[in-house]
Amino acid sequence: MTGQSLHKHRNLKLDFFRGIALLIIFINHVPSNELLVYTPSRFGLSDAAEIFVFLSGYAAAIAYGRSFRTSGLWLGSVRVFYRCAQIYGAHLALFMLLAVICVLGNAVFGEPDYIRRLNLRYFFDDTQEALLGLISLRYVPNYFDILPMYLVVMLWIPVVCALSRVHLALALAFPIGVYLAMWRFGLKLPADLHSDRPWFFNPFGWQLIFFTGFAFGAGWIKPPRRKTWLMAACLIFVILSLPLSPEPALRPTAFLNQLHASLQPWLDKTHLGPLRWLHFLALAYLVMLFLRNRENWLNSKAVRPIVEMGQQSLPIFIVTMALSYVGGIVLDQFGHGVPMLVAVNLGGCAFLLLAARVMAWLKSGPWKLQRENRILPPCPNGQGDLLFPEFTVRPNRLKQALAMVLVGFVAAVPLVLSQRSADAHYSVVAMRGTGGMLAEDHVKEAVSVQGDFK
Repeated sequence: MTGQSLHKHRNLKLDFFRGIALLIIFINHVPSNELLVYTPSRFGLSDAAEIFVFLSGYAAAIAYGRSFRTSGLWLGSVRVFYRCAQIYGAHLALFMLLAVICVLGNAVFGEPDYIRRLNLRYFFDDTQEALLGLISLRYVPNYFDILPMYLVVMLWIPVVCALSRVHLALALAFPIGVYLAMWRFGLKLPADLHSDRPWFFNPFGWQLIFFTGFAFGAGWIKPPRRKTWLMAACLIFVILSLPLSPEPALRPTAFLNQLHASLQPWLDKTHLGPLRWLHFLALAYLVMLFLRNRENWLNSKAVRPIVEMGQQSLPIFIVTMALSYVGGIVLDQFGHGVPMLVAVNLGGCAFLLLAARVMAWLKSGPWKLQRENRILPPCPNGQGDLLFPEFTVRPNRLKQALAMVLVGFVAAVPLVLSQRSADAHYSVVAMRGTGGMLAEDHVKEAVSVQGDFK
């Protein structure tokens, strides 16, 4: 299937807004990023998290709904569980990647302590217990809790699909019932082995917006038609909710501050307060009306990189979270001046767009040779290619030269590392040979520590 025909079969609006949500998530997660105050999360009750989870539910209905219809409940569930395994692996990979970034940040810069800043000191101080908590999802630091929430919510897709076979009302009632039970019984999952801190994204609450998107994607709920009174009500609600947003500057009076404090449970992000859910639906309705009959621009080259980000949402999310923390390290070390803020934010967004382009290119399988376009006349000696005698590829000399340089560089890395290791060994031996007692003591200490780990 060609790229053009593939785009015709995809919901480009879905991919575009998932890409936009990932860009906002990147900016919002850069530590101490002054650009945060200009993102939508400061001017409304909902933010990019609601966009991402709602669209994930919408996409899940499209991706897995056909499997349940054509392959049955059992095989449809197997496909969902396979995706859950991928999300679980992505969560562990993201944690390890951030841990490595923190170690490198401390090794290169020393201060501040990036391990402590990300609240990972427990993992390094008590690794065995922390690893058990990590793989059992009982240890979930705040920076890493959206993928576990997504994993738990995905596990309920077979339940909802099974209920829909009995009656559609049961499928719609299930997420509402779980949401109400969360508030009534205080349902939550522990995020720390030594405290009562819960997951920041409570799956018992956030499943409501996921399955709201799922219901729309499955066609169980139809988007409201254009109605003047509904459009006006949504617009008024969005405007009146501005003082209740996280930005304190939008609450200039004591009354607004008191109102914000009294409505805090309804605005809570951890449990997906009901006003956040209503705010997102109002915004989604207004955006839907604005974009109706204006979808042609989604096929333009200008927005294609953002669409590709949405199409590779899981790997791009991992890159987004890692890159955000790297951006925070850069701002720490080189200052928060305007040039550095522009470099980190625009440079990070450009890197994410480029990463999505590379992932889409790799996914297309560029190494699969198209024989009809690359066959050459037979070799003069009549033997052709010795390894692949059925065809021979005419090389592009510039690309071949660049590839050889890259391959040579990668191949030389182990040699360089081995040479450095050998140089360090000879240096220690030389110091010991000259009576370097300090170096000898350090070597003995290192051997002793190594023995302890064994």
